[in-house]
Amino acid sequence: MTSERAVFPRQEGLLYLAEGGTETEIMYRHGHELREFAMFELMNKPAAVADMTDMYRRYLDMAAKHGFAALLAGFDYRASPDWGDKLGYSAEGLREMQHKCIDFLRDVARPYAGQLPRVAVAGCVGPRGDAYALNRDITADEAKAYHATQMQTLKECGVDLVWAATINNVPEAVGISRAAASAGLPVNVSFTLDSRHRLRSGPTLKEAIEATDAQAGPARPDSFGINCSHPVEFEPALEPGEWTRRIRSLRPNAAKMDKVSLCKLGHIEEGDPEELGLMMGDLARRYPDIDIWGGCCGTWDKHFDRIAYHVGQARCETMPT
Repeated sequence: MTSERAVFPRQEGLLYLAEGGTETEIMYRHGHELREFAMFELMNKPAAVADMTDMYRRYLDMAAKHGFAALLAGFDYRASPDWGDKLGYSAEGLREMQHKCIDFLRDVARPYAGQLPRVAVAGCVGPRGDAYALNRDITADEAKAYHATQMQTLKECGVDLVWAATINNVPEAVGISRAAASAGLPVNVSFTLDSRHRLRSGPTLKEAIEATDAQAGPARPDSFGINCSHPVEFEPALEPGEWTRRIRSLRPNAAKMDKVSLCKLGHIEEGDPEELGLMMGDLARRYPDIDIWGGCCGTWDKHFDRIAYHVGQARCETMPT
């Protein structure tokens, strides 16, 4: 029997602020190295935990300042079997690190309980291969089996949502959706687009969302999102149509540069936080179903401040009187 999707409930008027580029912030602002881009390993390093605590306090301060709820995602982007093997972790060791990540998020958010309308915690699932290359074919059945391990651990952790980040092909999106449904977890599948305004594997955003929904059937995602792309890359992909109502999350890069070029810079490229905030505010006016706003590479508190301000203003303008 096919499992049915779980739902991350909406609340009228409630907007979530998600994090930004946690990896770029911890690497380039604080000087911590990440093996294979795996941030979860830092949970065993007290100095890194102290820096992450400061990072998250600045993020949560911005959510409180602008009246947003917080949606905190785990550091488990690489906490899946292939990446764990590459980093030398046993299955139990990987499970332990995921629990540490989710426990950290709850601990750092606890002092803000009275300042925020809601705090939700998400696990983060990344692609099996490289998000920016087509270095491995994967079927939906393979993806379901592969991602089921991480989903079961996130179920144990009691997360509110799974955020599947930087997904670049439909079969993996379908498999992730089915794995999340089997675990009873709601999932937001977030695609990344390139300078052609398409997924790296070829389909348009509309095609990818409609195909994932159709192929996943009752196990379709709670919602979709876009991350690790600047609005100049993804805005042209927002073709008119009812399908855009399935998009619930936007987490853009700070800079307009191609993401592969960004990865080679060796430093943060912040872009223009005010311009990015204005662009996100414009999208908030046009797409009222989006209620999760954050960032990706290069973004942190100064970007959150402008994004939350302009999105909040836009939603106030569009509220019925």
